[in-house]
Amino acid sequence: MNTSFHLSLPCLDIEATKAFYLNIGATSGRHAQNWTDINLYNHQITFTKAGKFDFNNPNYVFEGKILPSFHFGVIVDEATFRKVYAKLKAQRLELVTKATFLKDKTGEHMSFFIKDPNDYMIEFKSFKIEEDMFKS
Repeated sequence: MNTSFHLSLPCLDIEATKAFYLNIGATSGRHAQNWTDINLYNHQITFTKAGKFDFNNPNYVFEGKILPSFHFGVIVDEATFRKVYAKLKAQRLELVTKATFLKDKTGEHMSFFIKDPNDYMIEFKSFKIEEDMFKS
């Protein structure tokens, strides 16, 4: 299985952040007014405009769902996604925000989050079309 790393970080300025990463050899992916995806050697970094990050207000809204601004994750194929989700659900672990995002659009993906013992949010993500991971 070929997997890519996903990291989501808050940032102060989307355009300045994007310019910096493009300057160091990354490419730009999907984006909107308050977030941008960066392809850094086939790994996805999502920057969300959140101002100076404050752990007391660590969420943002995407397609009507409240998501954690600070999280990291792994992008897997659909079979692995479903297998991991079923395994964790069977263990009665608290899974957060299982949803399909960007339905019928470029970048459509399933996603869910789980909190680790340190309170870090980990996202499992599976793209409907793997090649859409960085398409804008």
